[in-house]
Amino acid sequence: MAMLDVKDIHTYYGNIHALKGISLEVNEGEIVTLIGANGAGKTTTLRAISGLLKPREGSIKLNGEDLATYHAHELAFKGIAMVPEGRGVFSQLSVDENLQMGAYSRNDSAGINKDKERVFKLFPRLKERHKQPAGTLSGGEQQMLATGRALMAHPKLMLMDEPSMGLAPILVEGIFEIIKEINKEGTTILLVEQNALMALSIAHRGYVLQTGQIVLSDTAENLANNEMVQKSYLGVE
Repeated sequence: MAMLDVKDIHTYYGNIHALKGISLEVNEGEIVTLIGANGAGKTTTLRAISGLLKPREGSIKLNGEDLATYHAHELAFKGIAMVPEGRGVFSQLSVDENLQMGAYSRNDSAGINKDKERVFKLFPRLKERHKQPAGTLSGGEQQMLATGRALMAHPKLMLMDEPSMGLAPILVEGIFEIIKEINKEGTTILLVEQNALMALSIAHRGYVLQTGQIVLSDTAENLANNEMVQKSYLGVE
């Protein structure tokens, strides 16, 4: 049984039919990536899985349990954490306070402290700036903080929406190395990423979305070698 099982979901923004029967699976321990052009439905898919947008049809199950009745904030208790597009840190709160907010669904203080140390090990820059307001951090540091905050929920499944957006190329490689490390430590990841080449380089499998539908799914290696994917998303002539 897949950890995440999305079956034939249809979502709407008003009268706009955004997702038209999306089905996908994420198995425990995988990195699965969604690639596609802007407006293809990648972020909408994550919003549906995270409970921010309720599908009109279809089902979303985590370890066999239907998530339809849960609100977005309740899914943290089920083991789903979201790293939103644009980072979304609490700018007036310190780095420490942001990380503490990520652990709101937990009451195991020893485990919370252990996970905070894990975050600081992954992101030493955050430890150096742990008392600074999040709004004073650089874009790369805010991305680190958003990722660290999601880790504080000790998630089974992490949803990541465009983690490289707005980052300098040298920082992009670092973020993807961290994603690999997080996965290696046991967190399953569903990744939406405009940089398809980088996403496919670390993912196990991938899905290609076009106008709200999945048009292709395969191993990451096969997608990276697929002629349509190369021409449309990898810049290969």
